[in-house]
Amino acid sequence: MSLPTSLIVQKFGGTSVADSEKILAAARKAIRAQQQGHQVVMVVSAMGKNTDLLIGLAGEITDRPSAREMDMLLSTGEQVSVALMAMAIQSLGHQAVSLTGAQIGIKTDSIHTKARIKSISTERMQRLLDAGNIVIAAGFQGIDEDFNITTLGRGGSDTTAVALAAVLGATACEIYTDVDGVYTTDPRVLPEARRVDRISYEEMLELASLGAGVMHNRSIEFAKKFSVPIHVRSSLSDAPGSVIGTQVESDAQSVSGAALLKKEARITLMGVPDVPGTSLEFFSRIATRNVSVDMIVQNVGEEGKADISFTIPSDELDVTMEAVGAAREIVPVDDVTHDQHTSKVSVVGLAMARQTGVAERMFRALADADVNIQMITTSEIKISVLVDQDAAQQALRAVHKVFELEKPPEVLAAGNQPVEAAGPTNPADVVDRLRGVDMEQLTIDDVLLDASQGRITIGRVPDSPGMAAKVFEEVAAAGIFVDMIVQSYTGHPDGARLSFTVPRKTLDESVDVVRRLAASFNCGSVSSSPSIAKLSVSGVGLRSHTGVAIRMFRALAEANINVQMINTSEVRVNVVVDGEQGELALAKLQAAFADVLR
Repeated sequence: MSLPTSLIVQKFGGTSVADSEKILAAARKAIRAQQQGHQVVMVVSAMGKNTDLLIGLAGEITDRPSAREMDMLLSTGEQVSVALMAMAIQSLGHQAVSLTGAQIGIKTDSIHTKARIKSISTERMQRLLDAGNIVIAAGFQGIDEDFNITTLGRGGSDTTAVALAAVLGATACEIYTDVDGVYTTDPRVLPEARRVDRISYEEMLELASLGAGVMHNRSIEFAKKFSVPIHVRSSLSDAPGSVIGTQVESDAQSVSGAALLKKEARITLMGVPDVPGTSLEFFSRIATRNVSVDMIVQNVGEEGKADISFTIPSDELDVTMEAVGAAREIVPVDDVTHDQHTSKVSVVGLAMARQTGVAERMFRALADADVNIQMITTSEIKISVLVDQDAAQQALRAVHKVFELEKPPEVLAAGNQPVEAAGPTNPADVVDRLRGVDMEQLTIDDVLLDASQGRITIGRVPDSPGMAAKVFEEVAAAGIFVDMIVQSYTGHPDGARLSFTVPRKTLDESVDVVRRLAASFNCGSVSSSPSIAKLSVSGVGLRSHTGVAIRMFRALAEANINVQMINTSEVRVNVVVDGEQGELALAKLQAAFADVLR
């Protein structure tokens, strides 16, 4: 046999190894790859519903099993799979060795059920590969400094696969699953969803965190951070699949995908003091409970008070309300409301930052579908709205249709080719970067200041479908570019507040347009500011590292800088402060993130 020319990692999920027939089919794919001249590492999940079975058994013993023992229990599922896979490959006449996470040397921190990978030893795997073996690695698990077994949480096998591809310098990481690639939205929810040929890391990271079930966001964070190309393929066929990498499918499309996060809970803090440090008091307590906060919407304060709304997974409402209750003992709040029956609908596209009209098209589609928008938050490549859970699927279908995501993209025009993202593409360069590095450490790419914008706020926006569409259609018709949009919770007794930022040179014209609209729709007063500073922190791991927003809030509070507006995404957190404090705020944030700034 000729010497291997490259190394690939193949990951097989639970449905792909659900029975002996599927295990043998996966084994044949790995053997075929080896025969084509590759060294092969397989990462295998627990069989089918095995994990659910183990969780059920634990529940029959106790209502509150310890996290450590749950890790010990759940890790056995992958141990069964890797042993059977090795046997399957050996039965077909080839060499294979199965390894648990501990045997590989996957070192993690000690946070049971949600552990992060710190380092991976490659020596044993490389020796086995060089000896002609296919290495079968248990996904989802590792070991901490005290030799306790740990698990990586939801999507942990994806994370294992991409992490192994990074440290081994693999040329590709193939993710085999029961679907044949990445779709414009979940095809189980919308049958008209279309498979995409390729999608960028940034777009996939947003979609994965927004509920797209194909990949988990932590695995995409790894891939982007260490430039690992991912090929999502069907374990049931030889279909071409989808490539996740540095390129978008088409620069001509403003939106590449839509997503629905159905089970969200919304919490609104009404009438909090509009002073530095308020956000910190609440979100620091939530972060200590390891709750992942999703949308954060803080609008411009009025008469010394502001409202803050945010969303969390609905099953973490009780623990979050405990944290909010603790903060209320220090910070006076007029009222706290919550709703456990909301959903988030989002559109994502890397080209969105360069094209106008995306927001108003989305809002108009929702209005025409008679879907009321409860909250709005935007980033450079994402627009998210909060809607009632009963209207969620209708909302997803409306936005998917308005952006014609079911249709193949136009052929890229000459000179309009996707731009390669910066970063190492040589596997050896990636391996060198990983020496002595905490692999899942937060990485910040930029801390930026934009002092070129003005802010407009409309008070008492009526709680009815179509209001956002009407506002932004009129603004777009005037040729005004809108950047950051924040709509606070519409259920407030005084109505919602809708704020957005525009280039400072168009502020006066924008205010005139908005005042006419506000009068015709019986809204409240319109206020504006020509002097705001937008601060942005962008990087990899902002969602899975719950402390990013906390660092920002703490740094600004300690400098006595008040936050006027907040919005968030998977790769960026934006805040707006008074324009005169922009340079000071930038310096404070750069210092706060100096240890993780790339």
